[in-house]
Amino acid sequence: MVQAALKLVLEPIFEADFSPVSYGFRPNRRAHDAIAEIQLFGTHGYRWVLDADIEACFDRISHTALLDRVRARIKDKRVVTLVKAFLKAGLLTELGEKRDTPTGTPQGGILSPLLANIALSVLDEHLHRPWQPGGAMSTRWRRERRRAKGLPNWRIVRYADDFAVLCDGTRDHVEALREQISGVLATIGLAFSKAKTRVVHMSEGFDFLGFRIQWKRKRGTNTWHAYTFIADRPIRSLKAKVRALTNRTSQQSPASVLVRLGLIMRGWSTYFRHAVSKHTFSALATFVWHRVARWLMVRRRWRWTEFRRRFTGPGGRWRPLSADGKALFNLESVPVTRYRYRANIPTPWALDPA
Repeated sequence: MVQAALKLVLEPIFEADFSPVSYGFRPNRRAHDAIAEIQLFGTHGYRWVLDADIEACFDRISHTALLDRVRARIKDKRVVTLVKAFLKAGLLTELGEKRDTPTGTPQGGILSPLLANIALSVLDEHLHRPWQPGGAMSTRWRRERRRAKGLPNWRIVRYADDFAVLCDGTRDHVEALREQISGVLATIGLAFSKAKTRVVHMSEGFDFLGFRIQWKRKRGTNTWHAYTFIADRPIRSLKAKVRALTNRTSQQSPASVLVRLGLIMRGWSTYFRHAVSKHTFSALATFVWHRVARWLMVRRRWRWTEFRRRFTGPGGRWRPLSADGKALFNLESVPVTRYRYRANIPTPWALDPA
């Protein structure tokens, strides 16, 4: 409760200062806004990407650097002292032993995402400064002049500790930006994960927030666009959950399994329905149907002829699989719609819209 109360005090103050390029754990913003911005800039020439990953971000943020940023906006020493107390509170191990936390934000605390955003805002400010009024990239004309001179333009899109830097330039320009960013992260005690951070061209594609973003030619035309697909990892994760629920040794009631599958697939499809996902939804619906059908046949000891008789109508058409009045959710029924890019997302506590 104390962390929640402290968040209510800190959030309006820092939200008014946060850059519009960060989307994670902020009011009125969501992952789809970050994906839409990448898609927009990727289609308009920003095709070299620094696909970045910060190593153990929430565990290694420097307390000194974070508290310095808090003190710059909060003059009440009691509030700063409370923030410091949460940072230094430590944590309990599985063995019940207390372990000190010389770095990082409170583990699992409601305040942790906000404190991480405060620390990482130094990165947003550094890379977004040229886009501010009067900056080198503040107008379309200035950006075009930079490209005519062989200079790069860039745009950062950040969601919590995941971020991508899009560059309208060359691979060398992105490598130079990587070194700059590495220096900025070092000031708050962070560093890139060498294994997961890479420079890619958007035509190769890269994964971000569960989506696969790739610059491709539109089928049947000679025009190219940045498309968003569902990445392989979320698909594998969904299949694993379906397999676990329809394991042949499972003793759960069929109705409860169908309800649980419906909850999982509804949430999953709601998140991914703005991608190019119709074919994926269809393939997954087929996979789920066969898994549930085989499980029901084993559970009820039905042969195929009896199973088909129970779930087909007089005309031979298949009816939805069901048990005790609970029907299997059909992924194919989810409408696929395009998410509209929101250029100016208002911040609730800003004097001027973001």
